[in-house]
Amino acid sequence: MIWAIAIGALIILTVLWEAFETVVLPRRVTRRFRLTAVFYRSTWAVWKLIARNIGKISRRETFLSFYGPLSLLFLFIFWAIGLIAGFGLILYGESTLNGWAHTLSAAVYLSGTTLFTLGIGDVVPHTASGRTLVVIESGLGFGFLALVLSYLPVIYQAFSRREVNIVLLDARAGSPPTAGELLRRHAGPNGIESLRQLLRDWERSSAEIMESHISYPAVAYFRSQHNNESWLSALSAILDLTALLISCVADVELRQARLTFAMCRHTVVDLAQLFRTPPHSMGFERLAASDFDRLRAQIEQSGFRLHERDASAEKLAELRQMYEPYLHGLSRHLYMEVPPFILAKEITDNWRTSAWGRISGFAAAAVVEADDHSD
Repeated sequence: MIWAIAIGALIILTVLWEAFETVVLPRRVTRRFRLTAVFYRSTWAVWKLIARNIGKISRRETFLSFYGPLSLLFLFIFWAIGLIAGFGLILYGESTLNGWAHTLSAAVYLSGTTLFTLGIGDVVPHTASGRTLVVIESGLGFGFLALVLSYLPVIYQAFSRREVNIVLLDARAGSPPTAGELLRRHAGPNGIESLRQLLRDWERSSAEIMESHISYPAVAYFRSQHNNESWLSALSAILDLTALLISCVADVELRQARLTFAMCRHTVVDLAQLFRTPPHSMGFERLAASDFDRLRAQIEQSGFRLHERDASAEKLAELRQMYEPYLHGLSRHLYMEVPPFILAKEITDNWRTSAWGRISGFAAAAVVEADDHSD
């Protein structure tokens, strides 16, 4: 049957091209219809719907953390099913044209045992063209397995690099990271130089996040180790910090702040385009006037000199409009919270906690703060 051969060939070519674009091609794919994108959008929508009905935050985050690794496994299964169906249709059509027709189920069974190189031999092709198809599919099965084995380490390496940078923010920016806490903890001797180095590091880190998440979008769905941390909240804190430095703080040389702001905004905007999440208004004010005044007071108490309030507020609002709508779009899509500029109350950092309580963490904090003052 010609129609079976044509449909089978189309399915095989589509799956192979999808695998090439997803695993091998190191750039964003702009084609509007992609099977892989449909797979992720549909499965993630269902996963989020279930997660919304889980009340306890820790359980909900645990459930969401399963999606990234499981989506990779199910994606490979999805591709394998496509290849088996495609070759099964071609084998069915080829056998029918040669007059000894297998049933469709037998042809698909032959395709499955061939792709996974089982070699059972209870169903075999009877023509030269059929044997050629079996050899091609067998070789493709080896190649498919190699592709899977090579893809997983790359994904986990990208995830590991990202998480190291996020964990390093814990002692510098709090849990979750906020711009106000970043400035407060970089006050005092050598604070400005340390802050400048942090901005240099995050200019590169945000570029790595953009490159890895565009090349391998599945990494974006991998959750961080702690419920109150994520790559999106880390980028939010750095964008908020650079916006504050540019608009409000008079003591910091602004060149590095502008470079880091530009790179982080580039990352957020490109990833919003990748996931097709248009910019959205926050629906609430991340920095109310009272919080802005409290933030300015905290920054002044830390020893920084500030620009005039109204001009600072106007400049900050202009900068925030350049990135916050994209952050909110990604936040809605990925079910990750965007942290505020300043916390309503003090929260214990992740590094201060342990399974046996928080006393040891507070003791360690006292030692660190004593060392900071001695420097």
